[in-house]
Amino acid sequence: MAHTSSPRGIHHVTAIAGSARGNLDFYTRVLGLRLVKKTVNFDDPGAYHFYYGDAAGSPGTILTFFPWENAAPGRAGAGELQETAFRIPQSAIGYWTQRLVNHGLERATRFGETVLTFRDPDGMRLALVGLPGLEAEPAWEGGEVPVESAIRGFHGVTLMLDRTEATGAILTDVFGFAEAGREGDATRYRAEGTALGGIVDLRAVGGFLAARMGRGSVHHLAFRAADDADQAEMVRKLAATHGLRTTEQKDRDYFRSVYFREPGHVLFEIATDIPGFAVDEPAASLGTALKLPRFLEGHRAAIEAALPVLA
Repeated sequence: MAHTSSPRGIHHVTAIAGSARGNLDFYTRVLGLRLVKKTVNFDDPGAYHFYYGDAAGSPGTILTFFPWENAAPGRAGAGELQETAFRIPQSAIGYWTQRLVNHGLERATRFGETVLTFRDPDGMRLALVGLPGLEAEPAWEGGEVPVESAIRGFHGVTLMLDRTEATGAILTDVFGFAEAGREGDATRYRAEGTALGGIVDLRAVGGFLAARMGRGSVHHLAFRAADDADQAEMVRKLAATHGLRTTEQKDRDYFRSVYFREPGHVLFEIATDIPGFAVDEPAASLGTALKLPRFLEGHRAAIEAALPVLA
């Protein structure tokens, strides 16, 4: 019975950016998110890895980026995470409509919710979903967005897939989502009882060109596991029921991860909620210092000299 109380939903989304300075500026100033961790790409220490989220860096609020200055633009298509949506108070729709007027803003209604779609400076597709009752939820107060209008973590993501059935089966069987509705070519899956990052919409777009990864593309989508045991159970189920193998567990300092490609070719990760972002700096000063994993600490001077200037 242990698994019924395990956290479910999205842990984080990781994308590819161009300019590190431009990325930092847009997400902290325009969108008002907190920079909760400034580190490097563990596999490519010449590039930053930025994590944005709520005040505490809670799972379900974290959008992360690898800014590669010379990355070629990605191409939208089948087999990718098409759109990342945040939650905002319904009362803040007017505020954000005005704030994002120069970012390709469009307004739509999906599954009965008001959705503002727009793009970041690299062309990444984003959305804000207005929801009732969010005013009472805590929000990051240190940004340029007034707290009553501030983003409250992820609403969910939209995946564009050639076919959706096998992916839907993994969402329901392994990650604790349930089908919650259909609209047009989209099937909505919801993690019951999960406010933050509890929605995954699968769009069936058979015959589309395959997506090409690049600047403005999402690199991978991470789902939550409470701890190593919870993660191991998901890995077991993926192999036993779906014939899918994951990588070995990798220590990402703030969570421990395994990766696999789901049937629609999107890279999925399962990330533990523990130990969290306050493991190497106080919660009050998250994101202020450059943090390096132990195996890179000895190369700090060379790494800092090679990284793009942010000031």
